[in-house]
Amino acid sequence: MSRGRKSRAAIHQRLAFEVVELRRFGGLPSPIEAEGIWNEIWYSEAHGSTAIEGNTLVLKEVEALLREGKAIGDKQLKDYLEVQGYAEAARWIYGQAIKADSWDSGMLLTLQEVRHVHYLAMEPVWKVAPHPNAYDTESPGNWRQHNIHPFDSGMTPPDHTQVQALMTRWIDEVCVFRDDPAPIAEAVAKRHAAFERIHPFLDGNGRTGRLLMNLILVRLGYPPAIIHKRDRVRYLRALQKADHADTGPLGELIARAIIDNLMRFILPAVAGPVKLVPLEALATEALSVKALRKAAERGRLRVVRGEAGTLVSSRQWLDIYLASRYRGQRQPQSREQLVRH
Repeated sequence: MSRGRKSRAAIHQRLAFEVVELRRFGGLPSPIEAEGIWNEIWYSEAHGSTAIEGNTLVLKEVEALLREGKAIGDKQLKDYLEVQGYAEAARWIYGQAIKADSWDSGMLLTLQEVRHVHYLAMEPVWKVAPHPNAYDTESPGNWRQHNIHPFDSGMTPPDHTQVQALMTRWIDEVCVFRDDPAPIAEAVAKRHAAFERIHPFLDGNGRTGRLLMNLILVRLGYPPAIIHKRDRVRYLRALQKADHADTGPLGELIARAIIDNLMRFILPAVAGPVKLVPLEALATEALSVKALRKAAERGRLRVVRGEAGTLVSSRQWLDIYLASRYRGQRQPQSREQLVRH
């Protein structure tokens, strides 16, 4: 563990604490209640998850495509369609961000939903760039009927004749999720890695696996996890370790990703102006966590130490600090002019 970096156990404890806090504020807001929040996550996830697989669109191009339907830039049609498909599947998944135990089937996840997510993610691009070796019966939403070459780690996905049985067993493991004594992110990591080992589809398994991971999370009342392109190497190495029964690194990466979404998007929206939240939830691109900590150390920003041992403040206290900071200067007059749009 590098100097200043929290231990893995501390990360899992932090996530557990912050989710309890989120539930005190009423839990995840629905996509209807907080469309702007979910759209920000939507853009980031569609960009990050497709970029891991080699998509060349940058975030600005992804946002223009999803917000305005404009294909800006000079990229291959395939890249735009990959993003559109992934985004359509992610939007469906975020629509499941509702109260725990209220999913229609009574099960946390079903085989039909697995196939539906794959269909949504892969159908647009498959129309113009199908897998060159695919049978007609291996189109989006259908299990593979080919065997897969060994991964770089040496692990070989099972024979295609075993996919149906293995996926049925995998669903059973997902649906007994709450019986797993491991921290939530590590339990998710275990199932995510198992899905990728089965590799049930001919193409799109990485994207589908990350989408299903987030479907499980939002149904349990957790923010989704975004694996960014910058984390690609760490993510792939963590998957390789999980293939050898060490899910710790993957669980930590997922936990950190959930906390990041919680701090950047969810808590700032659900906490009112007087609610105490971690400094990360008050930071913006113009006002970093480091700057807020310095202001607190100098006694200019009012903070207290929360139950988890982290410094917490409120939007109201932040506005008071900003008003004093910029008094007499030609600077932003309100915090709203500093927040991320």
